[in-house]
Amino acid sequence: MGAVRTVHGACNLCEAICGLRFEIRDGHITSITGDPEDPLSRGHICPKAVALTDLQGDPDRLRNPVRRTADGWREITWNEAYDLVVDKLVEVRERHGSNAVAVYLGNPSVHNYGILTHGRHFLGLLRTRNRYSATSVDQLPHQLVAYWMYGHQLLLPIPDIDRTNYFLVFGANPLASNGSLMTVPDVRRRLADLKARGGKVVVFDPRRTETATLADEHHFIRPGTDAALLLALVRLALKEDAAAQYVDGLDEVREAVAEFTPERAAEVTGVPADAIERIAAEFAAADGAACYGRIGVSVQRFGALCQWAIQLLNVATGNLDRPGGTLFTKPAVDLIGRKLVGRGHYDKFRSRVRGLPEFAGELPVAALAEEILTPGDGQIRALVTVAGNPTLSTPNGAQLDRALDQLDFMVSVDFYINETTRHADVILPPTTALEHDHYDLIFHTFAVRNTARYSPPVLPKPRGARDDWEIFTELARRYRKRTGGKMTFMRRLQMRMRPHQLVALGLRLGPYKVRLRTLRHRPSGVDLGPLRPSLPDGLRTADKRVHAAPPELVAGLREAAEELLAPPAPGELRLIGRRHLRSNNSWMHNYPRLVKGRARHHLLMHPADLAARGLTDGQRVRVTSRVGEVEVEVAATDDVMPGVVSLPHGWGHRHPDVRLTVARRTPGVSVNDLTDDAYLDGLSGNAAFNGVPVTVAAAPSHAPSHGGEVG
Repeated sequence: MGAVRTVHGACNLCEAICGLRFEIRDGHITSITGDPEDPLSRGHICPKAVALTDLQGDPDRLRNPVRRTADGWREITWNEAYDLVVDKLVEVRERHGSNAVAVYLGNPSVHNYGILTHGRHFLGLLRTRNRYSATSVDQLPHQLVAYWMYGHQLLLPIPDIDRTNYFLVFGANPLASNGSLMTVPDVRRRLADLKARGGKVVVFDPRRTETATLADEHHFIRPGTDAALLLALVRLALKEDAAAQYVDGLDEVREAVAEFTPERAAEVTGVPADAIERIAAEFAAADGAACYGRIGVSVQRFGALCQWAIQLLNVATGNLDRPGGTLFTKPAVDLIGRKLVGRGHYDKFRSRVRGLPEFAGELPVAALAEEILTPGDGQIRALVTVAGNPTLSTPNGAQLDRALDQLDFMVSVDFYINETTRHADVILPPTTALEHDHYDLIFHTFAVRNTARYSPPVLPKPRGARDDWEIFTELARRYRKRTGGKMTFMRRLQMRMRPHQLVALGLRLGPYKVRLRTLRHRPSGVDLGPLRPSLPDGLRTADKRVHAAPPELVAGLREAAEELLAPPAPGELRLIGRRHLRSNNSWMHNYPRLVKGRARHHLLMHPADLAARGLTDGQRVRVTSRVGEVEVEVAATDDVMPGVVSLPHGWGHRHPDVRLTVARRTPGVSVNDLTDDAYLDGLSGNAAFNGVPVTVAAAPSHAPSHGGEVG
């Protein structure tokens, strides 16, 4: 046997970007551990990172391009695949126009820097308005509010969790997510340190999550009502305004939130008025406080209003741009300062069928199915998906599943035949995370500390394999040759460069003038220090002012106020999602070490709600919404508040065409067979997965079971 060698690398499976150490013998990984010298993750590791070996060795993973035929999937050469994709996309464009081709980018697209640096070379040549991504099922309200208030879609204030003394959390579960739009590995220890220095953690969530269990206080809140409570907190904070001098519009905010008293918010949310008043006072008085809200508040009817109110609470209490409050990062590759990512724009065009507004060139993905199904000029006839499974991850997934069957052509850049890619005519599989180098372009921009780390490939790239960036570069070259598409000199130059060369240039032009060779010699990464105040110079608004009262948000609140303050209907049930540390959206259910043990895809329901419907713990039930129904086992728990039921996101691996052997043993059901493509955040168009009205009743006794254990 050969000697063991140690290779430093990174986990890019979630936003925590933990540094790892791999022990390798004879070309095989024998051990994966956290890197204690990584200045951000500090040795932290979670089960997902260990499962990288499961991904690497998964027999279901595609290694070569495949084409769907009448006799099943057939492997083809890369040249055949490239020519077929370009021929078909050009054919659709010539017959129906450029908008007849659509693009969907899944969540892993921003976890792979090769897609970020080179995907646009090909996707930009398509010249289509029908661009969609996981942004509008995840974080669009964050980016829209940042664009309106601070002048750039990625200018998101990050909680200074290592120095804050009051951490107020809405709809987020960082102990399961490892942080999100807040890159915060090792969050359990960080929260323990916060409490040890006398700080306080307060969580509002309809479910007693892992983070809520660790908190000093947890308050149940009715799904979809967070904006009412947040606006009540803002109203109280504005009585003693501590905002900076560069903030405009707070008088308009005072007027807009006047009717959101603690008493009215209590009636709607289920949180006592005295608790609202006390927490507002504690937050304002704390020596450094940070309010943070994530998916739970973004994916609801008033997601943009929630994110606006969170920013207003930090602004009004003087905690924006304050150590221990919320601050902007200063990453080594400055995506914002170097204009590598555009500031964004809103409502430059709208979707064809429903008239939903675009943001930063993308339309809400809730419109994708109808744009395929509705005949007429501009109907989508072809689709390009990249690292995504929208059939399971977007609202009314069953409708999208039907729509994909009607496409003239579909190509997927993916290494699995999943619920979405099973519809593709061609699948182009890229290398895995262990077979290519990596630099976290996006998540350093959202990190709780400024660091930089470059990771070489952990394992050699197999002969004949292609990295994502190579796939996009070759598609762009051939597509441009066929269509005569124009590229700027700079774009052509960038296309000739490898991702690490572009990152090296970005590092040299960045605020710290870091050299890539320095990072190569320091594979655990370099520490660039804590977050620091940067305002008002760091703002990207034209006047270098914080715009606290964007007209669109003020008008949106005025229109929403009556619904926001309406008391709940008696006996109603509202659906929410949930996530688990050993899962990530829909694509980590094929790894034995992540799905083994007790099934966790069941419906959670409060015992009182079960009793009221004559149901029992463990019974199989039918859950019904406006758009569909599913049958699933129910589990009684007082970890959800009465009136709330919870299903996790990303399950539903039941279709016989799906090639996910492990996942199909415990398929579960897709929550997005219940979520509604017409139930959206009114301002951003983001899907509203939380707060969906449902009914629950006993399932027919003949229903087959999809539960059980694995491993």
